[in-house]
Amino acid sequence: MNSGKTILVVDDEAKITEVLKAYLEKEGFRVLSAESGTQALRLFASESPALVMLDLMLPDLSGEDVCRAIRRNSQVPIIMLTAKVEEESILIGLGIGADDYVAKPFSPRQIVARVNAVLRRAQGETLSASQIYSFENGRLVIDTTGHKVTKNGQSIPLTPNEFKILSAMARHPSKIFTREELIAVALGDEFEGFDRVIDTHIKNIRQKIEDDSKNPHYVRTVHGIGYKFGGEA
Repeated sequence: MNSGKTILVVDDEAKITEVLKAYLEKEGFRVLSAESGTQALRLFASESPALVMLDLMLPDLSGEDVCRAIRRNSQVPIIMLTAKVEEESILIGLGIGADDYVAKPFSPRQIVARVNAVLRRAQGETLSASQIYSFENGRLVIDTTGHKVTKNGQSIPLTPNEFKILSAMARHPSKIFTREELIAVALGDEFEGFDRVIDTHIKNIRQKIEDDSKNPHYVRTVHGIGYKFGGEA
């Protein structure tokens, strides 16, 4: 399953990259490593990895800066490696486009499991049957076959998790989703983290698809319960 898939590991601690490289290669991945943000971006541009594992504490650029740079041009899955276990630090990382996080110290086997889970989600294996959903006479279009969202004919660059949340809500516009249900949709049942992660993803989606993110039309809050989709087919 993993044969030929390239993973870029970005960490300035050689012991960590060596351990991750050994475990991931055993799973059939091709592994590249970078010790700095600058080197990571250079390798990312030349090698087009299927997934990036990114330490937040780097000697030149911060991991957050590297994540932002990647997200300007790509929606490739990104897993943060972080010693910053505070909730706000993790939410910031997820808010700028990371798909998951692993706190140090970690089990290499846990890393392998997270990598496989994130790749499965990115490939859309958890989505239901492919379909195109159109709202307001084509103003907003969600294509689950091509994993694309357009608004007024313009492509909207959603991360894999943002796409899964939006498409799940659009498939069931009358349903009110709790945070726990959206976590299961986007992050999987194995996710162990903060339910505020969903609020961060919702905020990002609104900033990308709404005319006014403060007064959302498509992704609406149902106070005390969760969120629902408000577009009309």
